[in-house]
Formats: sequence, C-alpha cells, structure tokens
Amino acid sequence: MAAGAQDVEQASGELEIAKRKFMRRWSSKQWIAVLLICVVCTGLLSQGNLIYLARITNRVPVLPPLDSYIGKRPVAIPFSAIFDLPRLERELRMDIVEWKDVKYSQSEEVDVLGCWGVFQVADLHTSGPRFSRNAMDLKLDLSYTKAPASVKLIPGFEHDSHSSFWSLAPLAFSDLRAKALASMDVETLPGPWTGAIALPDEQMVCYDYLFYVCADVPAEFERDVYPAWEVVQKHFRWTIAVERVGQEYLRRVLNVSSDAVVPPHITIHARHGDFKDWCNEYDPQACFASLATFAKRVAELKDELRTTKGIQVEHVIMTSDEQDAAWWDQVREMGWLSIDHDKEGTTERHGEWYPVIVDAYVQSAGIGFVGTDRSTFSTIARLRVRDWNGGAVRMVKWGKPDADD
Repeated sequence: MAAGAQDVEQASGELEIAKRKFMRRWSSKQWIAVLLICVVCTGLLSQGNLIYLARITNRVPVLPPLDSYIGKRPVAIPFSAIFDLPRLERELRMDIVEWKDVKYSQSEEVDVLGCWGVFQVADLHTSGPRFSRNAMDLKLDLSYTKAPASVKLIPGFEHDSHSSFWSLAPLAFSDLRAKALASMDVETLPGPWTGAIALPDEQMVCYDYLFYVCADVPAEFERDVYPAWEVVQKHFRWTIAVERVGQEYLRRVLNVSSDAVVPPHITIHARHGDFKDWCNEYDPQACFASLATFAKRVAELKDELRTTKGIQVEHVIMTSDEQDAAWWDQVREMGWLSIDHDKEGTTERHGEWYPVIVDAYVQSAGIGFVGTDRSTFSTIARLRVRDWNGGAVRMVKWGKPDADD
C-alpha cells in the first residue's frame, strides 16, 4: 500500500461507529452514487451515466435530486417527481433508489462518506473535487480521494475533461480498488464538516461528478450512436402528473379541445442565454442563428415528413430562453406559436421547475424538432423525438455569421 493509505485506513473508532450506523440503512446491498447534479439537462445526462455505470458494475444506483438555479435561487427536485421511476426499473430490470430513500432529507445527523474525486484528474485546470450542494443538504461529509490518473480519457490533454465508464468501473470492485490504491500516492481530503478522513467506501461507491463520462469518445451524446442513451436514458419517461400538465399546455397552445386528436407539430429550441458568453468577437445577434435559419430547417423537416411519412405539419412551436420582446414579436410574425409562462402563471400554478418541464414535454411530443447545436437541452429533445416518435430532427449551428450554411 502506498504512503498515506495505511494511515487513512486506520480510522478512529468514532468514525467506524458512525460509518456502521450509516451503513445499516443500506442493508447488505452494494450501491453506487454521484453527489453533484447541476443544471437541468447536464444533470439528466449525469444521472443516466450513473445508472449505466451501476449496470456494468452490478450495483444499485442512488440518484441525487436535480439541482439547478431556477430564477435566482437553487431549487432541487427529485428525479421521480419528473420521470416515472417504477417504469424505469421495469424497463431496465434493476433496482434504482433516490437519496431521499436512503437518508431523511431533514436529518441533522452528519454522515461521513469516502468518495472518489474524478473531476480533478480528468480536468487539468481543476485542483479539487467539484462542490456538491446536494451533499450539504443531505448532511453528507464527503472525504474525497483523488482518483488514479488512469481515469482521464486522453492523458495530458488539457482541452478535454472526460473519463470512460471502463476506467471508473474498476474502482467499484474491491480487488481492483485495492490495486488502484496500492499503485498510487493516496491523496485524501478531510470532510469539510468533521475533518474526518475516509478512503472511498466499498459498499457505497461514490464519485464527485459524472457528466463528462463516455463509452468511447468525448461528447458522444451529440452523435447518432450514444450508448448511455440507448441503454438507459431513452427510458426516462414522464410521470403521469407531468403528462397531464404537459398535455394541458400543448392542447392550449394548439387550440385543441381535451377530447380532440392533437395535430402533429414541429418544435424549435433556440437557446441563447449564457451562450452569448461563447460569442467572443461577434455580437450576439450575428453569433446566434437567425430565425430565417431556423425557418429553413423547419421547411426541410416539413418536406421530409410529407415525403417519408405522408404527414402534413402546419403547427410550429418555438421554445427559447430569449428575453427580448422584439425577438418574440418576430417569432409571432413567422406564424409560429409559443407558450408565455409568465402569462400562464406556470410557476405559481405548478412550481418553479415547471416552465422548463413543460417546454421539454412539448418538445418531446412533436413529430419534428429543430434544436441548437451544443445545447444539452436540445440534444435530449432531439433524441426523444427521434426515438420516441420516429420523428425528423435537425440541429442548427451557431457561433459566427452563416455558421449553419
């Protein structure tokens, strides 16, 4: 065993008692977890990666809540409040639990848990593990051990932060974990609350961050073949409650009664918001794809759906985080529809997450979708329309004038 590891293993009796007490909640099962889930769709991809990793290590995944800034404050929501968890378990034929099932969210008891710090190895510009608000909320005192160098997908490459499933999976097996610890200089940070030092747990294996994980190549979720989607994420189906609310909004924007057939529609997702920070020397108006560019892709989809499926699409729904009223006026001039969540009182009626949820539902219900390149929100909608509905899809490039030409 390398220097430092033996000392760390000799944990105090007090820590061992606390650990055994924590473990009793988990019975005899073997678990796997990630504590940092941030932003809506990167969080979904991270949860999908966690379940995929659980599948190949034969462990039970423990899903943290989706955690994002809605407005100006952080708001967390359980996975099962949006997606049908029992159905997912049936589809995948595996047990899946949430942290709320493992530890009472209002508990004041602090539990020490040793985890692997992956991101500080995969990202050469990072010196420590990713901060987790979920861990704070759950009163989990995380003691991170820097993962072995082998978890970085492209050694020494500073412009990529990916790991592969196959480099992380061995850390979930006792013998291979021991081999990894014996082959490295162990660097373990004390938990921020108690100062306790704990090596990565063997029963509850956990990692700090799983968004940048792939089966083969970086950002494979942007490709046609995406293993974690094919195996796991395409089974993330809406709950009955989300279906009900989503259908209500969809029928209202399309002016369709509750007992009528919903006509086929194409949805656009034009992401702007924080993407303006990537525009560099270009003015956002020149950097972002124009409405005319989106209209060209919509016309392509209409033609494709007409010729390949015999479907005539009349309705186009725009979803976007754009705040400029003049831009939305132009959307309406195009004859496109939209949902005004402020006028609808969506947050007041259904909760802070529902403007995002309703938009995602409406996108997923279409027969066609035009999204924004490099947006994970668009990526997930593209995959849903393609695989759930057999629909036609396009992604619009941006970043400079005429980027999509």
